[in-house]
Amino acid sequence: MVTPKEILAHMPAGRVLDVATGGGGFIHFLLDGLSSYTEIIGIDTNPRGEVAFTNAFQEKPSIHFQHMDALHMTFESGAFDLVCIANSLHHFAEPSLVLQEMQRVLRPGGYFLVNEMYRDNQAETQLTHVHLHHWWAEIDRANGVVHNETYQRQAIIRLIEDLSLSDIQVYDLADTSDDPRSAELISELNTIIDSSIQRAEGHPELQARGEQLRQRVADTGFHSATSLLILGVKHDRGY
Repeated sequence: MVTPKEILAHMPAGRVLDVATGGGGFIHFLLDGLSSYTEIIGIDTNPRGEVAFTNAFQEKPSIHFQHMDALHMTFESGAFDLVCIANSLHHFAEPSLVLQEMQRVLRPGGYFLVNEMYRDNQAETQLTHVHLHHWWAEIDRANGVVHNETYQRQAIIRLIEDLSLSDIQVYDLADTSDDPRSAELISELNTIIDSSIQRAEGHPELQARGEQLRQRVADTGFHSATSLLILGVKHDRGY
């Protein structure tokens, strides 16, 4: 599998924005790949994410969190050298508007990066992840939270094609080297499934599906689904 350094090391990153950062998980990918940066800002509206983010980067003062809506950023246009979003587009009712706002705050000639898992062309162990994710999304929707099913690969590409980007590079990222039925992994997933079944209280059909997925984890195993990473450059024309 291609490494973060192979994808990102050539970039003069400068000022970086990670949209819908959550606990800052994708920032670790950036740190593994970027040769240098001056500042990384993660934005999100989830206060739980802010706590996890602050704990993860408390010894890195140039990396910090701001509570901000991705659809209505308060940054000036062209404020960042690299803007990214990872595994979050399917959490928005109008993802194209989020991408447009990201493009606005990116300087002309800056780097635009999207990383998003997809649901098609996956191995059986990876389909376990897809089925779990779609179940989690349905539980969220039952509780009034926007959370759509993951995209097909080509649908992600179409979203990016609507932007004014050049020099587009596309990578499919997957790692199926670990034991898909390790005791530690299955124990961790069972804990997550237990918590999700509790969140599905009042929806017995969703709770029953959780038990079915628990059995799939045991029988088939689990690998993370392949994600699509798309990297492009904002046109110098500035739109």
